[in-house]
This record gives sequence, C-alpha cells and structure tokens, in this order.
Amino acid sequence: MRPGHLRAEHVGVAVADRDLVRDVVLDVTPGEVVALTGPNGAGKSTLLRTFYRARRPTSGRVLLDGEDIWRMSGRRLARRLSAVVQEPPGEFELTVYEVVAMGRSPYKRAFQGDDAADRRIIMDALDALDVTALAQAPFDRLSGGEKQRVLIARALAQRTGTMVLDEPTNHLDLRHQLDVLRLVRGLGVTAVIALHDLNLAAAFCDRICVMRAGQVVADGPPAQVLTPALLTEVYQVAADVHAHPRTGVPQISLHPDQESPS
Repeated sequence: MRPGHLRAEHVGVAVADRDLVRDVVLDVTPGEVVALTGPNGAGKSTLLRTFYRARRPTSGRVLLDGEDIWRMSGRRLARRLSAVVQEPPGEFELTVYEVVAMGRSPYKRAFQGDDAADRRIIMDALDALDVTALAQAPFDRLSGGEKQRVLIARALAQRTGTMVLDEPTNHLDLRHQLDVLRLVRGLGVTAVIALHDLNLAAAFCDRICVMRAGQVVADGPPAQVLTPALLTEVYQVAADVHAHPRTGVPQISLHPDQESPS
C-alpha cells in the first residue's frame, strides 16, 4: 500500500444556487493524517464526497497522485482509495464476513471467488476491528457501533494507500474510538478523517483543517489551530486549551457554566 498524494484544487460544490463548499484547497501529502473538523453544516461531508467520487465538484478538481480522479476508472480508483461513509448503509442480507469481503472486489473479475490471500486479508481486517467473533452474524442485525467497525474493516480489506473516513468514530464506545484511530494512524496510509471530537483529532492527526460555511478557515498542526479564539469564532463556545500532561498535545476543556459568546 503506497500512500497517495491527495489534493483538492479550488473545489466548490453548489446545489440549487447554494454553495455547500467554496474554493477549498487542501493538500494531503503521502502518509499524512489530516482531521477535517467544523460545526454541523460546515461542508465536511460534502467535501469528502468529492474525494471518493460520490459527488462531482461544481468547480475545481480532486487529484490523487496528480491525476484527476474523474479520469480514472472506478476499479482503478477503488484500488487506490477507500472510503468509510457516514450515510447508513442499506440493509445487507449478508454476513459480516461477506460485507468485509466486498473490500476485495476491486481486485477480482466478476463472480471470482476469494483465494487464500483474500481470506487472510479479510480475517486480518476482522481481527483488527475486533469483529472476528461476528464473522457469520447477519450484518443487518448488528448494533450501530458493530456495523461501523465492520464497514471500517471492509475499507481496511481494500488495502489502499489512501483512506477517506467520514466520522468513523460515530456510534463507537471510548475503547473502540481509540482503537480505530490508532489503527488508521499506524497503517502509514494517507488519511482524511472527518471528526467532531477535537481532542481525538489533536491526539491522532498531523494536521487539523477547520471548515465553516463551506470554506476552510484554519489549517495547520493541532497546537497552531486549536486556540480559544478559534473555538469562540467557529464554534461559539468558551473553552480553555492546555497541553495534555502525558502527550503534550492540545486538549480542550469547555466552560459548561458560561454563556456561549454572541
């Protein structure tokens, strides 16, 4: 898995004359892990959809290793970029193993079965997401958190050098939130991860890109981006930012008893 170079060049998305994303430039170098953050409605998910070709930009383009993703075949892109999306999946009449095995589809001809190498990759992905015991369980009967881990395992089985993850910690308990982000961090892949939890973003990501109203308003290392002034401006909250006593990364403490700044 060779890490890719993912770049958004002046990407814009408009729907019914409303700009959901405006002139976004984002350059993610090979092996870099970038958190995409911002309040609800900031345009994070819309921007990510342009990365995995679920939505064509109205303006600008998305490049992977210098090549416009819309000029690639779907199979070729799927061998290089995998996505974990936020939209609830359809009710699959498949087992957990079969859902994760779908990650091997870009490498197969139609109706080709799994070989020994595929099965090893699938089982490794199940194990990495702590869902091996659920391998033969019906996917549609799982809890929200279990489904989320299975879908991340499917992306892992895809074995791509670039990953796009839209709120991958959604529905997960504390342990599995940490496990998932440690896993992505340790893969050595290029990753863009939409996260609401800024403390997790600071702990696991090289950079934090903050969006508001469809635009990037801050982009840089966590210690540079996460300031009380930015939190007030973007999130309308009062907060302290201090260094974690063990890791030194910035940690945010909200003021729950204080009125939100106007």
